Amino acid sequence: MFETPKQAIEFLKAEDVDFVDIRFSDVAGRWQHFSIPSHAFDEDSFEEGLGFDGSSIEGFQAIEASDMVLLPDPGSAFLDPFTAHKTLVLVADIKDPITEELYSKDPRGVAKRAESYLTSTGIADTIFMGPEAEFFVFDGVQFSVDPYNYSFRIEAVDAHTDPEAFGDGYWTKPKGGYFPAAPVDKYQDLRSEMVLNLEAVGVPIEVHHHEVATAGQGEIDMRFDTLTEVADRIQKYKYTVRNTAAMMGKTATFMPKPIFGDNGSGMHTHQSLWKGGKPLFYEKGGYVDLSEMAMKYVAGLLTHGPALAALTNPTINSYRRLVPGYEAPVNLIISARNRSAIVRVPMYSHSPKAKRVEYRAPDPTANPYLAFAAMMMAGLDGIQKDMDPPKPTDKNLYALSAREARRIKQLPTSLGEALDALEKDHEFLLEGGVFTEDLLESYIEIKREEIAQTHLRPTPMEFELYFDL
Repeated sequence: MFETPKQAIEFLKAEDVDFVDIRFSDVAGRWQHFSIPSHAFDEDSFEEGLGFDGSSIEGFQAIEASDMVLLPDPGSAFLDPFTAHKTLVLVADIKDPITEELYSKDPRGVAKRAESYLTSTGIADTIFMGPEAEFFVFDGVQFSVDPYNYSFRIEAVDAHTDPEAFGDGYWTKPKGGYFPAAPVDKYQDLRSEMVLNLEAVGVPIEVHHHEVATAGQGEIDMRFDTLTEVADRIQKYKYTVRNTAAMMGKTATFMPKPIFGDNGSGMHTHQSLWKGGKPLFYEKGGYVDLSEMAMKYVAGLLTHGPALAALTNPTINSYRRLVPGYEAPVNLIISARNRSAIVRVPMYSHSPKAKRVEYRAPDPTANPYLAFAAMMMAGLDGIQKDMDPPKPTDKNLYALSAREARRIKQLPTSLGEALDALEKDHEFLLEGGVFTEDLLESYIEIKREEIAQTHLRPTPMEFELYFDL
């Protein structure tokens, strides 16, 4: 929004802004924040930074080295449409006050280092990312982890979750949400309100619609842009979708698979490399006009796919979605137009500028800074190591014979397997100092603890299977 700190301060005064809200991402990808009265915020705040306790943020600092500094980015500014008092939001980078260096565990710093590393390789000077993050909208949700009441319940008028209640007779059937009009689609106005709020905070939108699943599953597609910019937009996207739903008396979730027996929510991510303003993924005569560079980039994605899953599909719930039969891509293969492959080549346009690859594994619980950077690093590794281009297939991968299916490598089936893969295969992430060992160690430790917590607790399905044995 602003090119300089001075412009930001002038805006605060001219627009009578009440508060400045400072935000940053933790390791898992949640936005953290605190607010400052605008009269207490000046240009020095940009230069000197603002202190915070890094030991209170999961995965950051030990208590004996807790002091950290936030450096607000004037270019990230936007007015928050959800606060009662006029509030300017600034996304911040994190600095170590002792070393004076940018913090190695700052996810936004990882994204910035990834873009700098790309330029340093000479392969390209720009990577464009275009994520498609899906979500569910519920009328209400209850869940409990009490030892004697381990349960959850979802209320969704769209799905007619209460069969005893009267309705209008128009509701979405399982896997029937793509694209019926109102009154079956009950969320047109809600998604439109989300779009208006997204564009107000600087996220340009191309389309919105109901998605395949019931229970208000929706998708709002933003315009592609550079890696760090798009990662910032995903954070704004999730914040805006949740708060718009809350204002309308509903609740939104980006959990990949909150509902059994229906499609889950993904974050398919389109990506392409450019140099000097020219697209590098187009070459007439290649497989669906993909360049040799593009195919080697895909080879990197497929080779490192199991390790990438720990960052692109970072929750236990992520692997409830990654099963065959629900448009969930688990097969490490490339195919044009084919949504059963993990890498799809969209064929909507024949323009060289539109030539890109779509990596379909990610889901919206991913930390966007880490996930986008990791995918780029995997693709670059494929180019730098001259990996053999993958052999495409245009078959329905869910309809293959058992013999054919065994020949195709697949993603891990659990978060634990994905973390194992990341521990074995992460050298490609360390190139150029983009990721660091300490960040990956903290990330893996956090995720291992999540697994441990779920292993301790029985689920309702276990009662169904075993109570009478």
